[in-house]
Amino acid sequence: MDLRQLSTLVAIADHGTFSGAARALYTVQSNVSGHIARLERELGVGLVDRQRGGLTDEGVLVVERARRILHELDDIVADMASRGNEVRGDSRLGVLGTTARWLLPQLLTHLGRQHPGVHVTVHEGNTTNLIPRLVAQQLDAAIVHLPVDDPEVTVEPLFAEDLVLLAHTRHHLSQHESLPLAALAGEPLMLPPLGTALRRVVDRAAASAGIELVPQVEIDGVRLLTSLAFEGYGAAIVPATSVPRWLKGDFRRIAVPELPRRVVAWVQRRRPTPGSPTRALLGVLREVVAVQGLKQPGVHVGAEAFPMGRSV
Repeated sequence: MDLRQLSTLVAIADHGTFSGAARALYTVQSNVSGHIARLERELGVGLVDRQRGGLTDEGVLVVERARRILHELDDIVADMASRGNEVRGDSRLGVLGTTARWLLPQLLTHLGRQHPGVHVTVHEGNTTNLIPRLVAQQLDAAIVHLPVDDPEVTVEPLFAEDLVLLAHTRHHLSQHESLPLAALAGEPLMLPPLGTALRRVVDRAAASAGIELVPQVEIDGVRLLTSLAFEGYGAAIVPATSVPRWLKGDFRRIAVPELPRRVVAWVQRRRPTPGSPTRALLGVLREVVAVQGLKQPGVHVGAEAFPMGRSV
């Protein structure tokens, strides 16, 4: 068994086919087939289902361990390449789409200045799909919203953000700067679908207020929900960071005090711990959140950002 064989199997898992793996590895398909055949002979099991495509159950188990080995080797190289304040290497970061839009411009700019040798690959997603990818070592860390209950990860809260009502200036609710949740009873709103994390939070708050919210339409995706509100299709309940402070247009953020805050956190695996590039990324992230959080409407930073009973 050698590293080329393990890398080839991981490439097949990531790209779905022998030809896709060959392209990703800058080699020919016959080399991919040869590496997998030798690995299968050595382990005495089939790793790739050549009839239906994809990995066998044994292949999935081997890929999980192979990722750990390959990532550990990458971290060894990165740690040895990092001397003093100079950090070099790759980091794979998962991040919420709304948070990324607000945070990444400043984060990547400051990272480039402080650690030009760190290369970041950003993967957009939601908490539900980012956490399994983190545990499977497809990511080095992720910025997600809480709660996260997986015992394989550690959690560091970064900031809390309000849920706000976003409406075009033509919308009749846009005349308000703040509204009680009860005022939205019977008001057609653009909402996330039933069963999504944000919808559960909003529905719980509505139930506590003794009202029921009426969906004008249900949209799976906060960025699309926000875009439709910008275009004037309807009013939507969205996280504060979905409307960065520098964004200008014909819209209004309307506070709804009864809605709970959403807590956004940095999450990483307990074992193995992240390498130098990811640790450097976290250090810069803390600095950027501390500064930008004070400027962004609806974002709360520091020890007082997470009052008991107000985080979701």
